[in-house]
Amino acid sequence: MSATIVRLSIVAACYCAVQGLAQPPTTQLNPAVKKIVDEVSEERIGAIMKKLGDFGTRYVASETDNPAHGIGGAAKWIESEFKSYSPRLEVSLQPFSVPKTQRTPRDLDLVNIVAVLPGTIDKDRYVVISAHYDSIALRRPQNGGVRTDDAGPSSAADAEPLAPGVADDGSGTAATMELARVMSQYTFDKSIVFITFAAEEIGLNGSKAYAAKAKEEKMQIEGVLNNDIIGSDVSGNGISANNHLRVFSEGPEDSPSRSLARYTKEIAERYMPGMSVDLIFRHDRFGRGGDHTSFVAQGFAAIRLTTPSENYANQHTATDTFANASMPYTTRVAKMNAAVLATLALAPKPPVVAVNRPGRGGGRGTGAAGAAGEQAGGRGQGGESADAGRGGRGGRGGPPGPGLTRGKGYDAVARWAMPNPEPDLAGYSILIRDTTAPLWQREIYVGNVTEYTMPDTSIDDIVIGVRAIDKDGNPSLVSAYVMPPTRLVEPAAPATPPGRAPTGGGGQ
Repeated sequence: MSATIVRLSIVAACYCAVQGLAQPPTTQLNPAVKKIVDEVSEERIGAIMKKLGDFGTRYVASETDNPAHGIGGAAKWIESEFKSYSPRLEVSLQPFSVPKTQRTPRDLDLVNIVAVLPGTIDKDRYVVISAHYDSIALRRPQNGGVRTDDAGPSSAADAEPLAPGVADDGSGTAATMELARVMSQYTFDKSIVFITFAAEEIGLNGSKAYAAKAKEEKMQIEGVLNNDIIGSDVSGNGISANNHLRVFSEGPEDSPSRSLARYTKEIAERYMPGMSVDLIFRHDRFGRGGDHTSFVAQGFAAIRLTTPSENYANQHTATDTFANASMPYTTRVAKMNAAVLATLALAPKPPVVAVNRPGRGGGRGTGAAGAAGEQAGGRGQGGESADAGRGGRGGRGGPPGPGLTRGKGYDAVARWAMPNPEPDLAGYSILIRDTTAPLWQREIYVGNVTEYTMPDTSIDDIVIGVRAIDKDGNPSLVSAYVMPPTRLVEPAAPATPPGRAPTGGGGQ
């Protein structure tokens, strides 16, 4: 028996001795979420994918005033579709500019298309689903030269090629639009943002503009599900993994994005049991990137959802067509997104946790709801969320703040905070895993308390987290107790007494 199993078995035995540990219905399907998942339509997703491909190209420097061709027509159509879904959707355009570069023939004015479904309880807390609607064709010019991104024709014989971009990323755009249609018929505790970015193919410009503005405006974004290339289910070598979905997430082990990735796997597989989420613990594929990167760079939790069956021969070419895409696979992935997005938008906010300094009541906050750290008595450090805030330090001998400490003897004592709890909050669960395990291995429901003691449990050997659960069984993201990274501090130079010049260094 491995050391991991022995350790967790001992912990589990300790739990059994504690009374009142009834498991919540966290593994049951929420009928409201299930209904949303079931309403995602393959027919409508296919129609959107085909329509986007029919624009011929959505390259950033293509036509802007032709309703049937080019990026301008595609943007206007996406905007009109968002507006047609529900009057509750707040649809807007976010303009941004891209200067002339090697990838663009001129300065460009582009737009992101944003549709916001306001929340009913915590409307200033957001969950985001995104994709990019621009496309590109990479080709070797007929007049010679090196292979470059399409920057427009260089001669009459070297005409701009088609870039239908159905899999990359008409598929992600279709999923985002279909979820806006379905979910705008329902209400959620948090606000949901459905957004399609432009200029992903030339440097993530659209998502950079949005993420920077979100950071500037101090938006409380719990998570971003970025869907990029979810439209193919057979790779170029003929291998198909059409019951798998890759999810890429930035580290370290318990970063905000890793927490969101684990949550995505748990919820998506719960509602779509025929599909498996393959967690890839790196920011993206080698040498490649996507719009989630812009959010991670600004401190938000963001992940990339993408097919494991990429066809490189079709990507960024005229053959990325509707005929070479898979409507059934795109629809299954859209349903997985719907489950995660709806559950997260209905769930309570994550608890605030911290890692205490020895002998002190407060600590460095690592909780997913760190924006409330000021009320919770911890010092915000990001942790499981990008919106961690600063709070007060607990003094020596003062009331303990949220944190993980050693109790009497060899016990583990976890404390957390939940400022302004939701009215439907049911309680909390403690989650445990070995330090080398990718997924949480045990969950114990502890009820509506903000402190829990695990007898004879070493806080050094395992990772411990806590999450909130509402009365319908919707779980929040997990807030893990994470040690801050080690930093060596150089000793300070001795102060120079007043009136004396420093010695050494050459010179009077």
